[in-house]
Amino acid sequence: MDWDKVVMVPYQPEYAERTVKMWRDSKYKAIGQKEIHSFDNHVHFLNHILPEGFQVELVLVDDKVVGMMACNESEINQLYIHTGYQRIGIGEKLLNRAKEKSAGVLRLYTFEINNKARRFYEKQGFKMIGRGHENEENLPDILYEWKKE
Repeated sequence: MDWDKVVMVPYQPEYAERTVKMWRDSKYKAIGQKEIHSFDNHVHFLNHILPEGFQVELVLVDDKVVGMMACNESEINQLYIHTGYQRIGIGEKLLNRAKEKSAGVLRLYTFEINNKARRFYEKQGFKMIGRGHENEENLPDILYEWKKE
């Protein structure tokens, strides 16, 4: 990976369709379940609902969306990496950015079935603190927490 080509930028609506396509593909690969919302509804969520409570950042390589994260000072709401760009450090860069901006504690949910994400978060210092399934997919969730040392 040529890290000189990797750019982290605040989300802009011009990237909406590319971001949603990457997000949906990544999520499908992770949980094996098709998105329940239409593509247009997903774009609306990204453009109008998610930014109300979270800062959305993208990772671009040659103007291609290869990662996205939505977070605030206490929570990571979304974090997805393009299926062809996983396991090369992009997720770690995004997480480190969220940690730097945090108030010292970050929480996130991931699907229990998503073993790769669970290993990734645990490797990055997140600890499991709860379980549940309050999500639209009706899949068991794991609540993780990271605390600054």
